[in-house]
Amino acid sequence: MEHTTHKKLWLAVAVMIIAALMDLLDVTIVNVALPTIHNHLHASSTALELIVSGYMLTFGALLITAGRLGDKFGRRKLFLIGVAGFGIMSLLAGLSRTSTELVICRFLQGAMAAILAPQVLATFRTIFKGKDRAAAFGVYGAIAGLAAALGVILGGVLTQANVFGLGWRAIFYVNVPVALLTFIAGLLVVPETKHEATGRMDWTGSVVLAAALAAIVYPLLEGQSHNWPVWYFAVIAAGCVAIGILGLLERRREKAGVLPLIKIGQFKTLAFTAGVLVQLFFSMALQGFSVIYILWLQLGHGFSPLHSGLTLLAFTAGALLTAPNAGKYALTHGRKILILGAVLLAIGTALTGAPAWLLHAHHLSSWDMIPGLILSGAGLGLLVVPLVNVVLAAVPAEVAGGASGVFSTAQQLGGALGVAIIGSVFFSKLGYGQFNTAFKVGLPISIAAYVVAGLLCAALPNKAATEEDVIEVG
Repeated sequence: MEHTTHKKLWLAVAVMIIAALMDLLDVTIVNVALPTIHNHLHASSTALELIVSGYMLTFGALLITAGRLGDKFGRRKLFLIGVAGFGIMSLLAGLSRTSTELVICRFLQGAMAAILAPQVLATFRTIFKGKDRAAAFGVYGAIAGLAAALGVILGGVLTQANVFGLGWRAIFYVNVPVALLTFIAGLLVVPETKHEATGRMDWTGSVVLAAALAAIVYPLLEGQSHNWPVWYFAVIAAGCVAIGILGLLERRREKAGVLPLIKIGQFKTLAFTAGVLVQLFFSMALQGFSVIYILWLQLGHGFSPLHSGLTLLAFTAGALLTAPNAGKYALTHGRKILILGAVLLAIGTALTGAPAWLLHAHHLSSWDMIPGLILSGAGLGLLVVPLVNVVLAAVPAEVAGGASGVFSTAQQLGGALGVAIIGSVFFSKLGYGQFNTAFKVGLPISIAAYVVAGLLCAALPNKAATEEDVIEVG
């Protein structure tokens, strides 16, 4: 009986990881299809940016709340709601007839992903202990690491193959059977787990946080096309102030029996604050660059979706060179490994974009960019893989316990900001169809964000926490 129960738990792990893979794939799979979506739906520059950043925005805004809902009402329930919702929104995204419909579906798809995602690792942490828990986290981490590569290839293949004449719509339809099967399997094998924390849900905080993030990101997307009216900056400032007020009201809300979303006490530790900012600036650089890079390749130089995806495999290859041992290196070298990663990302990104400055960029070849992509990928493995472990080596347990949600939120917000800022600068130079010019203007912002991330790493510890310690407190 015990063996049967143990086997069923591992079946639950497989089902939940497959479901989570839909979310993990969905950013890169969409990026590769953006130029095709632009052509078929006549999507504006703002719509293209929102197709990517809208998903990240709702994901980041709802992630912490969804995790607490799972703790309170049952993670299996929330997981199944997220899977079903993700499948439905993927179907509707594929059926979209206009770019506006697709943008709305992407916002809602991100919300469903936020409901689904936090239940996965929280369930693993509850149903397993010791070596089994570490193994489950290890499997999840390995598959998550491959998701970016799978996404660019799958996006390229599905878009270019034009399966059943579906074109870009296939990148969304592919989620539907996966969602249906994992929903049925989840009903059968995923156990229900809860963790009733004291305190009421912070519904007001959730609404304010979502509105504040939208107030920050949306003007950045629309500002360039409206010549940056003064009130846009006022809206951005109001969003920042609202987030600050949420944090400042933390103690008062806790005394009233409410679990606040933003715990200002977490940010009193310099290493924690620096780590969150590293995650934000890294994501800003990576996601912003990814969007303009794909547009530059396909619309500017005639690369097909599949050709773009295969080119980006060099980036994944670089990550695979360093990621497996990055945690081990960080145990003894700490922040030095992260700083090296940021440096490699900055240099690699510059080398990847270098052909835009060269005459032969008019006859662009994948081989021109592969060295830079490999170097960037190697930097990603050194910076991101051990980041949380390094941060947690210097923070108290009560801060460490909430680190996962804060870091994930910073990752999504950073990505949305990167697409908004770098994308807006890129599109502002496309009035004359000059893709090289636009790319050359947007590229330095991404490089600068990596440099800022590297400088912030100087505030991190000289060693990392072990993976086992991170799993226990996360």
